[in-house]
Amino acid sequence: MSAALPRTTGASPRRRPFSLPSARGWIAFAQWVVTLATCAFLIVPVVMSILAGLTVNYFRGVASGLTLRWLAEVWTQYHSSVFLSLEVAALTLAITLVTGVPAGYALARSRTRLSRVIEELLVMPVALPGLASALALLVVYGGVTAFRMSVMFIVVGHVIFTLPFMVRPVAAVCASNGLRTLEEGAASLGANFVQRFVTIVLPNARPGILAGALSVLTLSIGEFNLTWMLHTPYTKTLPVGLADAYASMRIEIGSAYTILFFLMTMPLLVAMQWLGVDAAGAAGNTRGAAVNKDSK
Repeated sequence: MSAALPRTTGASPRRRPFSLPSARGWIAFAQWVVTLATCAFLIVPVVMSILAGLTVNYFRGVASGLTLRWLAEVWTQYHSSVFLSLEVAALTLAITLVTGVPAGYALARSRTRLSRVIEELLVMPVALPGLASALALLVVYGGVTAFRMSVMFIVVGHVIFTLPFMVRPVAAVCASNGLRTLEEGAASLGANFVQRFVTIVLPNARPGILAGALSVLTLSIGEFNLTWMLHTPYTKTLPVGLADAYASMRIEIGSAYTILFFLMTMPLLVAMQWLGVDAAGAAGNTRGAAVNKDSK
């Protein structure tokens, strides 16, 4: 008699019951939707403006074909504005480095109430509209014809506006306790103030200086309100030329001007992002860690 073998059957997989996302999942989804919608709201106009500068006819769109004709026309008519903007930005940077780095160091070392008042006064041009600062310069120095007609008149306005963006990062780095310790150690070994400033302060303040320099360059190249009030027909910078192009010429030329402006400023913005140029925080903390490591 043969014994019957038991019959085996494959176990059917158990289906997981469907469940709605948790409250945290819905919040995360909503955050992504808001973030992407905001990015689209900001980026789509820029993309459309760039496309307008590369199309043969803006009203027909990309179907009309792509061309570099408008970029060539912009460069032919406004290349002097490009070089003037770079000149103004370079002069502004040089002056803010010479004045802003020592000022940031002095404000970081001083604990008096006067230093706090000076620091707030330095920030005041940022709080005021650029037109108000420009009007003040015109009232005081507008009668000096040679100065009024020169590039330095715009440079002075840019220095007043951008100086806080050099002073604040440098002051944040120089306020580090580790840097103060290194200075005291160098002083105990006989180093005078100049030697300490050149060999201790400047190398350790490099992240703040670099952060401030990038901010100053970007702001100076893109500054419009103050520059518009201070410029003359012979000192027309890039943003002023951009406004003129949109106001008096074809939209394709204005959009091509936007592309040129974008190509000039985007590398600076990427560098600022890469270096973490909310500089008072990120750069200062990085340098602080390096100082503490060196002091060990």
